[in-house]
Amino acid sequence: MRLKSTRQVLFASAAAFAFASPAFALDGADLLKKINAAYTVQGAAVEAKSIAVKGSTVIFSGVTFGAAADPSQKIPVGNVTLDGVEEDEGGYTIEKMSFDNVKFAQDGISIDASDIYMTGVTVPADTTTGKLDSMLLYDEAHSGPVVVKLGEKESFSVAETTTTMTQSEDESTISFDLNASGFKADLSGVTDPKTKEAIDKLKVQQLSGDLTMSGSWELAPGTLSVDEYAIDLKDVGRLNMAFSFSGYTLNFIKSMQEAVKAQAANPNKEQADQAAGLAMLGLIQQLSFNSAEITFEDASITKRAIDYAAGEQGMTGEQLSQTIKGMVPLMMAQLNVPELQNAVSAAVNAYIDDPKNFTISAEPAKPVPFPMIMGAAMGAPNTIPQVLGVTVTANE
Repeated sequence: MRLKSTRQVLFASAAAFAFASPAFALDGADLLKKINAAYTVQGAAVEAKSIAVKGSTVIFSGVTFGAAADPSQKIPVGNVTLDGVEEDEGGYTIEKMSFDNVKFAQDGISIDASDIYMTGVTVPADTTTGKLDSMLLYDEAHSGPVVVKLGEKESFSVAETTTTMTQSEDESTISFDLNASGFKADLSGVTDPKTKEAIDKLKVQQLSGDLTMSGSWELAPGTLSVDEYAIDLKDVGRLNMAFSFSGYTLNFIKSMQEAVKAQAANPNKEQADQAAGLAMLGLIQQLSFNSAEITFEDASITKRAIDYAAGEQGMTGEQLSQTIKGMVPLMMAQLNVPELQNAVSAAVNAYIDDPKNFTISAEPAKPVPFPMIMGAAMGAPNTIPQVLGVTVTANE
């Protein structure tokens, strides 16, 4: 009886050990394969020299990242640690992906970046469904300080960059936000005499500010809307761009990537370029223009720019301002669009007299297919403002 009991205990222990080890361990190679499948849709490829699995942690060592269409162009990433990895119906969820600090130096240029990570990462099991579950997504992507030096002098830096993604409840739309804070650029080291003179007179030796972007992507119609893409520089101004177009679906992206791959694989460059051009022309026909807007809010740069340009021409700032106001109607008259001519002239006059803000908008009554825009541009360019619903305003 004792021998039989001992055998049962040994068999039970062996069975428990078997179920607790490799049979149920994470497959690091499969995880990398599925990450690659998702990134390939975006035209990128990820490689690792080695993969180690420790419980729910997977470590990719010697990672490189580059364009899938051109494997020769690879960026060394170092090691990537994936914590809290779990299988999820053929795909994977990852609590946090942490990257090595970046320290790169070449030809007198050095780049340092730290505190780089992504959280709430989902790796799809199947990238061909054409739905939200076919994409590699994340909750947050973060980078700490990034510093670029020319020689020993810091020329550019960003204190922190954060990008977030949010899925709608019905999984039809992705909303995104980006915030790059503490942006700084040092232009005092420019050596070209003419450029240095312009920088000094415009008083932009030291630039600082923030970059923000927000928008959404509705997958089914492929409606990509960027509500804000703004750079705000102290003592310069805030430039914001917003736009929306439809037809940018996952199938569109895949077709575009296939065209790029075919172009790279064709040894006949002239033939490859022609084929790629035709392919892109065909793809563009799937897109429709919804709206666009460019706004600049002045923070004192306009007057300095006018004074500098005036000095270059031997004039005063007031003289150049009056010249600009007189030339705009003549230039706009050549377009043969009277309504737009009057609006632009009024907006320029108001802005020159009192620089506050200047806005150019395009918002047609309904989406305009890109082929229609191209046709108008070639056949009747003066109709484009009406086709796109262009308006120009200032100080509103």
